[in-house]
Amino acid sequence: MPALGSAAEPTGGVRHEADIVVIGGGAAGVAATHILADSGRDVLLLEAGDRLGGRAHTVHVAGLPLDLGAGWLHSAPKNPWVAIAESRGFTVDRARPRWGEQWHELGFSPAEQRAAWAAFTAFMQAMRTPPPSDCASDLIPADSKWAPWLDALSGFINGAPMREMSVTDWLAYDQASLDTDWRVAEGYGALIASHAAGLPVALATPATAIHASGRQLRIETRRGAIVANAAIITVSTNVLASGAIRLPGHDTILHAASQLPLGLADKLFFTLDGGAEIDANAHLLGNPRSAVTGTYTLRAFGRPIVECMLGGEGARALEKEGLDGAAAFALDELCSLLGSDWRKRLRFVAGSAWGRADHVLGGYSHALPGRAEARNVLATPVDARIRFAGEACSTGEFSTVHGAYNTGVAAAQALLDQAA
Repeated sequence: MPALGSAAEPTGGVRHEADIVVIGGGAAGVAATHILADSGRDVLLLEAGDRLGGRAHTVHVAGLPLDLGAGWLHSAPKNPWVAIAESRGFTVDRARPRWGEQWHELGFSPAEQRAAWAAFTAFMQAMRTPPPSDCASDLIPADSKWAPWLDALSGFINGAPMREMSVTDWLAYDQASLDTDWRVAEGYGALIASHAAGLPVALATPATAIHASGRQLRIETRRGAIVANAAIITVSTNVLASGAIRLPGHDTILHAASQLPLGLADKLFFTLDGGAEIDANAHLLGNPRSAVTGTYTLRAFGRPIVECMLGGEGARALEKEGLDGAAAFALDELCSLLGSDWRKRLRFVAGSAWGRADHVLGGYSHALPGRAEARNVLATPVDARIRFAGEACSTGEFSTVHGAYNTGVAAAQALLDQAA
């Protein structure tokens, strides 16, 4: 069994000083804290919520681990979480994703699938020459029959529709990624929490301000002030842009964060009664003619579970309906494809709405058209004592857990090098 550790218990009181304070307990924050602790530095990790993992969150329902957020080891051959998972006793499932398939061609004929994927291939080729606007939607022919499908696809990939996507940014991700994606059977969120075992952590401790005018930093939290020599900030761009943490002198950083908003990628889970006739990890797209639709994995991991992902326009529309409304929508889509008798076989058991999640406020970042350079701005310190990390700081691995990890390691190493 994986080693889960005990890092998720909140401390009774917060220390009032540390050499380095890391703010944000997601993948970047955990990675940075690990590097610093392993180097013998006096480090403290502050997390605003009541758990670690950030936008990777594993819950257990009926004994089954369900990832409400990040779930894929993207670019697996170069993803550091693969080795971490195996070293900690987690199971890496190397079964290939089946996103490009439509189980039994239900509601999406082979001819339609060929035409739709041809439209996507043409779009990807056109991206090699970004338009003057740098806007992805400007690369789609005005009369394209598949524009809604392409918007849905952008929602699943980027968390946002084409009209809000920087071509330069998307292209950078595409060029950096490897087309190999694996999963963690026990849950990606559980893996990140496990990697934090033994680290000095203060949960339920949101930072509200960082004052850098003195020789040392003064970090204000809702549980008292902390004096530190350096800090690494790993909170989401939406949190930064919201002003939840006051950062005098960092207007350039905060503006860059606003140019890298979080899209939405939400999950819904249904238990399935029966289903032996369905291949493990079979895939369905709900409606290829609409941008508001779900992508469904039937019998994920071979378990009696149906996993739905909503992205972009679909996630925005259905967050307004609440989890029950979103589940009803997904159930209707599934039954329209599989038959009305499936309504009795499926039971909604868990879901996420990341846009409503305190201390996160969205899914993963995308650059607005013409704003891809904001990633470099966000990652470049204004004050050498204050570093920023997180998936949005990566120029090619953004929107991924391994991208967040790598930026956390880089920020920690920069502080260590600075002190050497």
